[in-house]
Amino acid sequence: MKKSLEPIWLLLCFFILISGCGKKGEVKLSDAEVLHQNQDLLTQIIIYDVFTPPVATRIYVYSSLASYEAVRFDEKGSSSIAEKLHGFGKMPQPEKDKKYNYTLAATKAFFTVVRNIKVFSIDSLKAHEDSVYTNFKENLDDSTYQRSLAFGDTVAKAILKRAMVDGYLQSRGKPKHLGSNAPGKWRPTPPDYLDGVEWCWNTMKPMVLDSASQFMPPRPPEFSKDTNSVFYKQVKEVYTVGKSLTEEQKTIARYWDDNPFVIEHSGHLMFGTKKITPGGHWMGIAAIAARQTKSSPVKIAKSYTMTAIALYDGFIACWDEKYRSNVVRPVTVINEWIDKDFYPFLQTPPFPEYTSGHSAITASASAVLAHIYGDNFSFLDTSDLKYIGMQRHFNSFQEAAAEASISRIYGGIHYRSGVEAGAEQGKKVAELIIQRLKDTF
Repeated sequence: MKKSLEPIWLLLCFFILISGCGKKGEVKLSDAEVLHQNQDLLTQIIIYDVFTPPVATRIYVYSSLASYEAVRFDEKGSSSIAEKLHGFGKMPQPEKDKKYNYTLAATKAFFTVVRNIKVFSIDSLKAHEDSVYTNFKENLDDSTYQRSLAFGDTVAKAILKRAMVDGYLQSRGKPKHLGSNAPGKWRPTPPDYLDGVEWCWNTMKPMVLDSASQFMPPRPPEFSKDTNSVFYKQVKEVYTVGKSLTEEQKTIARYWDDNPFVIEHSGHLMFGTKKITPGGHWMGIAAIAARQTKSSPVKIAKSYTMTAIALYDGFIACWDEKYRSNVVRPVTVINEWIDKDFYPFLQTPPFPEYTSGHSAITASASAVLAHIYGDNFSFLDTSDLKYIGMQRHFNSFQEAAAEASISRIYGGIHYRSGVEAGAEQGKKVAELIIQRLKDTF
């Protein structure tokens, strides 16, 4: 069942309304809100087009970088982030003593990257772009307008140059990962028995990591049917917890599911439900923090970019381990050893268990956001409200990340070793990002 694009068209109506009311020299929509609305539309398109979580973060990181590299000139002294990352050359500079609207340039850079990185909902994207550009055109002199668009386009091309050689195109031609019947190794899980998603994501060029295996976690518990073994005890924990979930635990599991495409089964009927990706959830939290602090456009763009880098490199590190250790999912073992009728509260994602992707990327993103906005940043997370009708309050980014991590045990899809190792892996990724990019925070 396809998600309605009604929110996108409501957004377009809003832009048309404000652009029609503006007078020359007035921009009714703040520069900050332009950047937020751009990012929000991208999340809606990613949901609608159903990208895998790792691929979604790739779209977020390149588009956010393009936006930041264009808008950063709005604040004197804001240095390039891209130039400090792997594989980017010198970023374009605006002409001296020329007038620009850097929010317009950032918008152009952002959507040029999005379009060329191959999202599919081009019509919705173009309609939004046109409405934004019309608003700026009615409030800027023609030379400033054209100059700003040209600068944004130049920035986008510099960002895309790196995107074209990051390993993504080569990864699309890889054979499928169908799992293994060897004891303890991952194989496709019920109910749909899908092949492994993005099994060669560790071949992607990282942004900050020196290699995908830089933060290789400890080896997972040894596979064993011995009831006294660590592995068996962890299997039994998932089963025991899953059979006696409290309503609060169910809420937490459901809240952090973030499965972009859940296949629902009802008798002989089967239909898909689209939802936000894990990365999209944390990009939404970055937006909440920026709005709550009334951040400047440059800080907004920087927050999105740093969060996206944390998510992107977090996925590369995590996926490197997933397909190295290739650990079997709880549902497979429980069905064979303990209870053939057991079905986890959440649908098991189609890739190996160790380490937990949610644990890794939420630990990484939360640490970066805490570095920007503080360790005790209290917020109401409404990033998923319009998609699943739920919101939750957290006293810090780390508290949110910890809840996201434990939710995977409640959901019956991860062992404790997977969530703990994933969280530690994500923290190390974030520490490296903060250290390497300290001059740009």
